[in-house]
Amino acid sequence: MATRLAEKSHLSAKGLLTTARQYFSKASLFKRRGAGKDPEIPLVDCLMSGLAVFSLKFPSLLQFDESKNEEIIRHNLKTMYEVQRAPCDTQMRERLDQVPPEEIRGVFKKVFSSLQRGKVLEKYQFIDKHYLLLADGTGFFSSKTVHCENCCVKNHKNGSKTYHHQMLGTVIAHPDRKEVIPLCPEPIANTDGQKKMTVSEMQANVF
Repeated sequence: MATRLAEKSHLSAKGLLTTARQYFSKASLFKRRGAGKDPEIPLVDCLMSGLAVFSLKFPSLLQFDESKNEEIIRHNLKTMYEVQRAPCDTQMRERLDQVPPEEIRGVFKKVFSSLQRGKVLEKYQFIDKHYLLLADGTGFFSSKTVHCENCCVKNHKNGSKTYHHQMLGTVIAHPDRKEVIPLCPEPIANTDGQKKMTVSEMQANVF
């Protein structure tokens, strides 16, 4: 009975957030690149605060900054995310900008493995024990002036350009379940002069 309760706890929201925090705290490259040298706020608190922005559905970093000291938000950050001190929006941008994206991709595999070991995935099997994978692209940056070498580019008829970043997001879903299981998103990068990936190829990179 105690083992079953432990397994259930491990697969709870709190348990999965603890799995994510443990992974973030062990990422060695953060220290080598100097991303974790702020003595006031550990990088793991910045990463968990960034995760909280999404899971608590804040529309912006600024609104998170303005709300983080409210009693209920502060309580949730401390108990669920184990954040001792949440960064302001500027601190979060500066700290997380130093984190190589490839260093945090593995947290998706850690969480996915926990769900797999806990037999949660079996509940999502649909026709002939297959899974439904839903995919959609989403934009998260757009500018006519600010850009980088990885930006996608829209060329307008008037000669102007719009630079933007997009992401392919995928989830495992089931018609009878409200919850979905997100997989690691894949950036849709500028591939001019190269073979463009199909949706299937991009989905393959998500696993």
